[in-house]
Amino acid sequence: MVRHPIADANESSPFGELSPSEFYSRHSVAHTTSTFLNPDNLRIFTQTWTPTDRQQLLGTVCVVHGYTGESSWFVQLTSVLLAQSGFAVAAIDHAGHGFSDGLHAHVPSITPVVRDCVSFFDSFRSQHEPLPSFLYSESLGGAIALLMHFQEAEAGEGTLRRRRPYDGIVLNGAMCGISQKFKPPWPLEHLLSLAAALVPTWQVVPTRGSIPDVSFKVGWKRRLALASPRRRAVRPRAATAKELLRVCGEVQARFEEVTAPFLIVHGGEDVVCDPACAEELYRRASSRDKTIKIYPGMWHQLVGEPDEDVDRVFGDVVDWLKERALVAAKTASADAAAAGSGQ
Repeated sequence: MVRHPIADANESSPFGELSPSEFYSRHSVAHTTSTFLNPDNLRIFTQTWTPTDRQQLLGTVCVVHGYTGESSWFVQLTSVLLAQSGFAVAAIDHAGHGFSDGLHAHVPSITPVVRDCVSFFDSFRSQHEPLPSFLYSESLGGAIALLMHFQEAEAGEGTLRRRRPYDGIVLNGAMCGISQKFKPPWPLEHLLSLAAALVPTWQVVPTRGSIPDVSFKVGWKRRLALASPRRRAVRPRAATAKELLRVCGEVQARFEEVTAPFLIVHGGEDVVCDPACAEELYRRASSRDKTIKIYPGMWHQLVGEPDEDVDRVFGDVVDWLKERALVAAKTASADAAAAGSGQ
């Protein structure tokens, strides 16, 4: 059974009582960090995790964190789990998040965020060809992953360089729609355009509860979320709130364009990202291989549930990834054999 590394954390550190190097050694994972300069002249922080035994790599997983998140806290623990499970894993801190440059948690446009993810992940995947590759996403990262998928399809239809499609997408608490229980109260939602135009960085938009308070069910995990030195409990900025609502609308309008294999895991009591929107994505998507698991009683951050529930959810994620990796590897092998016999 999968044991998520969150079990080794405590309320002040994702590594518990261990140093980072001791933590990685215990979990048989090698860790690297790097940065790159994006076209906006911002230094973007990235990380990778790989099994110390690289002989049996199953594939790559590119990890996309959510709004106010980062790659070095809870997402890092899930990345370690995926690396333990046989995958080379990479993650990026979006501009304004974690160790990356930019105004804190400010996303006035999702376009450069998607661009940075595509650029870094394509580079990472190219280092591990021809292994199958997957996207793992959380919250806003789910919308970003879907926008990356739409961009792949557009590249295939037009004159843009054709990128290798991902072999599957995991959508964990995906931001396909913001819950009415969390949105700014009326009429503030309808005044966002004015506020975003006049003072785009104004931290004025109230929500119905802070993100950690309504996302993490277990108290010590909520305190761990707040312990991150790079995460500040602030109100969303006007332009950011407007953009997040716009992204939800765009993604929802394009559900039928989703053709990649995907797994949805979502808390049934998620009051941040509406589980009903995830269910609508499942119904409307054109993907032939699609799976949805709504976990009754669970909240937005599934890693914030009791450990036995965390292990159950992420066991489902790991099993799904392994199954698709094996199928993709067999398909690639058969294609290579067919191409060889035709020469």
